[in-house]
Amino acid sequence: MNGSTLSIRRRLVIQLALVAALLSVAFFLTVRGVAGNATEQTQDNILAASATSIADALYSDNGSVRVEIPYSALSMLGTVSEDRVFYHVILDGKTLTGYDDLPVPEGQSRPGVPLFDTYSYRGDSLRAVVVTRTLAAANQPRRVEVVVAQTRLGLAAISSRITTTATAIGVAFFLVATALSALAAQNALRPLSRLAEAMARRGPKDLRPVSAEAPSELAPLVGGLNSFMSRLSAALGRSEDLIVEAAHRVRTPLATVRTQAEVVHLQMEKPQNRQALRQMIRAIDESSRSAGQLLDHAMVTLRSDHLETEIVNPADLLREVVDRLGPTADLRDISIRLDLPDQPLRVRGDPILLQNAVRNILDNAIKYSPAETDIAISLSGDDICRMTFCDQGRGFEAADIARLPDRFSRGTNVGDVVGSGLGLTIVTDVARAHGGSLEIATDPKGGGACVTLVLPCC
Repeated sequence: MNGSTLSIRRRLVIQLALVAALLSVAFFLTVRGVAGNATEQTQDNILAASATSIADALYSDNGSVRVEIPYSALSMLGTVSEDRVFYHVILDGKTLTGYDDLPVPEGQSRPGVPLFDTYSYRGDSLRAVVVTRTLAAANQPRRVEVVVAQTRLGLAAISSRITTTATAIGVAFFLVATALSALAAQNALRPLSRLAEAMARRGPKDLRPVSAEAPSELAPLVGGLNSFMSRLSAALGRSEDLIVEAAHRVRTPLATVRTQAEVVHLQMEKPQNRQALRQMIRAIDESSRSAGQLLDHAMVTLRSDHLETEIVNPADLLREVVDRLGPTADLRDISIRLDLPDQPLRVRGDPILLQNAVRNILDNAIKYSPAETDIAISLSGDDICRMTFCDQGRGFEAADIARLPDRFSRGTNVGDVVGSGLGLTIVTDVARAHGGSLEIATDPKGGGACVTLVLPCC
């Protein structure tokens, strides 16, 4: 499943952008409508003022009604966008002056109240107003209608400018709102990102409860995650306890069985029986070693989560391990040469885990070395501590080196030697827990194996 499809940030930004788009459209329509109405209202007011000015210019002369069109009455309509102006003065239904074919706006006009209309005249759309007056002439009331009309080119130009401006403002509002939406979405999801980063920085075996601050909306997620890790930690603890208990309970009976098998082996006379017992003793040795290595691996796994670190002298560590395994090497006439620097080195680590790692490396070197050979152990480094173990055994096949640190992996050239395939796995886990590494290579000098434990100095 594509993670981007389910991106909360993307969905939030898209939804906020859609809201911004709707608001931009609403803003555009509102501005255009309000501005258009205001422009039309302004034109109507000017038309009404012009018609009223002409109506005010009407007068009676010897019983006749006359009018002198004021210049201001038509000039006030302005010259925006080459608009044309028409007028028509009607006295008792007959044209007094102006365009006699200019229609009168439809509707019931009342004296003093302008009546507006929009219609087509001579191929142009006009906005017209009629103002009605009653004038006394020769002691007779005379009805006068003043019609003033103007083309709508100026109004269309103003409307176009308003539309362009409203569109630009709407687009700018949408872009700014979208950018702010992206920032708001990023800021809103920042606690989730911090929580994800805190979890990503953890090691694969770090199952501590999440203590990072999180908003209330994430509380159910954090609670569920902590509950899951608690159950997982308990399950792993039970599994490791089972391995430790099984190893303890298996090793003691196996040691007893091996002792009894050796006693019987010495009393056997038939070659086929002695061969069968030797195979049984070998199987017991393999089982006993596997149980011991499983115990060591379980202990390393448990302590790696909660290292009990202190300052350790690697030279003292090597001396102690050599003293412990020296008798085993002496039984096969294997000489261990220890080369230590004059300048003391210091590393910070768990002494039990480091001793376990060094012991596994040296134990492998003794096990796979032929009799009457040497094992060279050297300690060197400045900022980096390097403990190198080189033997004169069979070495490593090039195709095996990459997979040797894997659990239960053994070289293809050591099938006749008892082993569990966990020794280098334990060393690798210890090195990683201390921020170091394990280097495996074939000794270029003697053709044997060279294993180096690399740790940072303090």
